[in-house]
Amino acid sequence: MMHLGEDVLKGGNIFGSPNQTVIREFILLGFGNLHVLRVPICVLFLLVYIVTLTGNIMITVVVLADRNLHNPMYFFLGNLSFLEIWYTTSVVPKMLKTFLTVHEAISFSACLLQLYVFGSLAVTECFLLAAMSYDRYMAICHPLHYKTIMNVRVCIQLAIVSWVGGFLSMVVTIIMISMLPFCASNKVDHFFCDLAPIIKLACGDTQGVRIPAFIIASLVSFPPFLLTIVSYYKIISTILKIPSAKSKKKAFSTCSTHLIVVTLFYGTLMAVYGIPTTTWCPNLSKVFSVLYTVGTPMVNPIIYSLRNKDVQNALRKLFNRNPALTRA
Repeated sequence: MMHLGEDVLKGGNIFGSPNQTVIREFILLGFGNLHVLRVPICVLFLLVYIVTLTGNIMITVVVLADRNLHNPMYFFLGNLSFLEIWYTTSVVPKMLKTFLTVHEAISFSACLLQLYVFGSLAVTECFLLAAMSYDRYMAICHPLHYKTIMNVRVCIQLAIVSWVGGFLSMVVTIIMISMLPFCASNKVDHFFCDLAPIIKLACGDTQGVRIPAFIIASLVSFPPFLLTIVSYYKIISTILKIPSAKSKKKAFSTCSTHLIVVTLFYGTLMAVYGIPTTTWCPNLSKVFSVLYTVGTPMVNPIIYSLRNKDVQNALRKLFNRNPALTRA
């Protein structure tokens, strides 16, 4: 008989017998081994969350408000910053609550919703980063055709495909997970509902979900990653052929910021999901998960504001027009 202390519900599903015990709620264990430091850590992540929201909201607003930033590069940057707001919000508030309560309960449906939203936004970011890479490729490698090809209609289409494609990509995976029988432990060894720790709790053979989920993830993540790599290979090759050192530096400065963001995003993502499931380490996974769910969304607006003179000028004009923002 299963321990009655875990929040479960007697019933059946299409995978189990009518008398099987079925879990209706998960317990997020978070960073249980750091419960002694939970208050200072919670304060730290709260400050990071506030900085993240402030930075990304400001970039989104300034891209919309400043006509000098109404071009493809900043159009995609505005989309990326808007995405980062919801990307980190889908995880951090629940994570903060988990720090304070140590073991935080989340319903089965809410857990699937968090996984769906977070996963969809992650895929959308892959698409947006690829679109930004392609934009930089056209600007540097084909400058004469840049304005013709990267027109308003094309940019809007790329953004729509990125958002719609991202949110459609997770539908099949979520449906498959919702049909799994969860009848053992309901304790998720993570600070949010991620794919690997959730599937790990399912009863019986989960290969029927793991393999299709891996195939879907590969189909939606590898092509944009490959496009990004190829774009930057072409960009760097073109820049190296420029004879003037000044022109070379100027060309590289237009894409170096985005290259840093791409490296941070894919680097931390691969560190988590590139580890084989047989050697999956929860603690190591949590550390890297913090980096790409909390760290990267905070660093992105800082990188763009510090290394981009156009954004700096736009922010300066925004503050000059609104003295109240400076006083705040």
